[in-house]
Amino acid sequence: MIALESRPDGIILPVRAQAGSRKRGILGEHAGALKVAVTQAPERGKANEAILDVLCDALQLRGREVQLIQGETSPQKKFLIRGLSLQELTDRIAIAMISKLNPKSP
Repeated sequence: MIALESRPDGIILPVRAQAGSRKRGILGEHAGALKVAVTQAPERGKANEAILDVLCDALQLRGREVQLIQGETSPQKKFLIRGLSLQELTDRIAIAMISKLNPKSP
């Protein structure tokens, strides 16, 4: 289960990053964090930008709704998600994980 943390300014989403992967996307859950793979190497912030793009695509978020707040140079990252309730984010994560398991679903 992903350990989401509600705060007055948004929700903290822990992410376990896998940079330099063959594929890009949500891989599932890893130790209480959402596991996200990107093809970019972890250099000069390229992987962080790619992770942000994956989160926006998979969770149907706008770029301004997502901010990296911890772990810029670490595989363990925390993103602040704004504009959603805890339940809405939980639902979107569940849909993204189901889509990962069954890519043909809408």
